[in-house]
Amino acid sequence: MLRRMQLMPIGRFSRLTGVGVKALRHYDEIGLLVPAAVDDETGYRFYSPDQVDRAEAIRLLRRLDMPLEEIRATLDAGDPAALRAALVSHQRQMAIRDSALRASRGKLQRLIDGRETIMGMRSESLETEEHRRLGIDLYNRTWTLMGAPGEEMLHCAHASAYHWMQGGGTTANRARSEWLCSRVYSILGRPEPALHHARRCLELVESAPDEMEDWDIAGAREALARAHLTAGEMDEARRHYELAREDTAKIADPEDRKHIEADLDALPL
Repeated sequence: MLRRMQLMPIGRFSRLTGVGVKALRHYDEIGLLVPAAVDDETGYRFYSPDQVDRAEAIRLLRRLDMPLEEIRATLDAGDPAALRAALVSHQRQMAIRDSALRASRGKLQRLIDGRETIMGMRSESLETEEHRRLGIDLYNRTWTLMGAPGEEMLHCAHASAYHWMQGGGTTANRARSEWLCSRVYSILGRPEPALHHARRCLELVESAPDEMEDWDIAGAREALARAHLTAGEMDEARRHYELAREDTAKIADPEDRKHIEADLDALPL
């Protein structure tokens, strides 16, 4: 009687071990985890506390995708050396499957990109003009989200940069994409990527001055001042701030000049 009182019905054992009731019934049928007792009249299964370890071991190995027959043979052996050998063997099998899966994903991506065909058909990919439209829309969406900054704002900025690259954007477009990424990272208080994108913006502007508007260099300097300010590097922030002021004064269009000046005025320098 005492022995029976220590047994757990299948539902309680399931909650304790994390193994589902349906799985426990199946494990009983295949001899992987046989109940300690079964009621002759009702057919209810009961499990002992001693079976908890085996149940948890089965759950762990199933999460590692080990086949049930291998689990049964390994646990029944009750030998650490056999366990290790089984785990090593399963690791090798997983590596083989992973390699095949990577190859399949690569094939699938080539089909999606239209680089390979099925029955002479090629998957449609975005046209250049569609990439440019998405680049513009996401750029504007990023500006809208600056009023409530978060992860969506950040992802929109990077997505805009991606579509400009795919859409044959100019060096100027790429520089402005870097400027936008730097701005959103500064807003989010993340100085390292803010500085990275600001520096990249300046590099692009200086690499193709004939492709730029007269306000691009001032914008790049403003981005660097803002990023250094985010990093708490006040001397560098002031240096780029002063350079940005000098470049802003050279902007011919008063409307363009006003926008850069507003950005600079907002910096506490």
